[in-house]
Amino acid sequence: MREVIFDTETTGLDPKTGDRMVEIGCVEMVGRVETGNSYHAYFNPERDMPAAAEAVHGLSSAFLSGKPLFADTAGDLLEFLGDAPLVAHNAGFDFGFLNSELELIGREPISMDRMVDTVAIARKKHPGAKLSLDALCSRYGIDRSHRVKHGALLDAELLAQVYVELTGGRQIGLELASEASASERELIDAADRTIVDAAPRTRREPRLYGASQEELTRHRDFVAGIKDAIWSR
Repeated sequence: MREVIFDTETTGLDPKTGDRMVEIGCVEMVGRVETGNSYHAYFNPERDMPAAAEAVHGLSSAFLSGKPLFADTAGDLLEFLGDAPLVAHNAGFDFGFLNSELELIGREPISMDRMVDTVAIARKKHPGAKLSLDALCSRYGIDRSHRVKHGALLDAELLAQVYVELTGGRQIGLELASEASASERELIDAADRTIVDAAPRTRREPRLYGASQEELTRHRDFVAGIKDAIWSR
């Protein structure tokens, strides 16, 4: 199954108050394995960049002023997304900005049915734990030493690795999912992946096995015949 992991950077927290998307990064996965195909773009938001937002991602108004408008590259982005499920961390935020940009140029919004939220999956798998992308990278031993500031493509690449771990690890891509635990199956279902339930198991009482007298005698004779045995010193 093809999936697209993506992340956005913005001028703020709420598109309804005039904030805009300024960067998007997308990573393609098939069968939970990165294909090497990606999409990355910066956009001119046609407004100022608040200092607080610039401190997060490092994208200044001067840098973005020479970038294309979202309308100019929306077709390429939508072609890359296709009809695949879209995976994001705190996905409601990213979907909100993406659909707001599409609405501004008269395009149809992307259905929320395609949304896969890794925060929701992580909350179910690690209740009470920190759920930030940094925290999950640390939990799963994913190297983020090259991440100085937030960047849409870099964060999407890190999230792709986290997503694999959250949904059962690399064995999912190797078609060993039938051996996943019940909790892992629930998490994978939450990520819109279907796994055939294992057949119910019948519990059997343990059977006791004991050595016969002949076997005990043979064992004793064998042990007695060992020369310079350490237990005899």
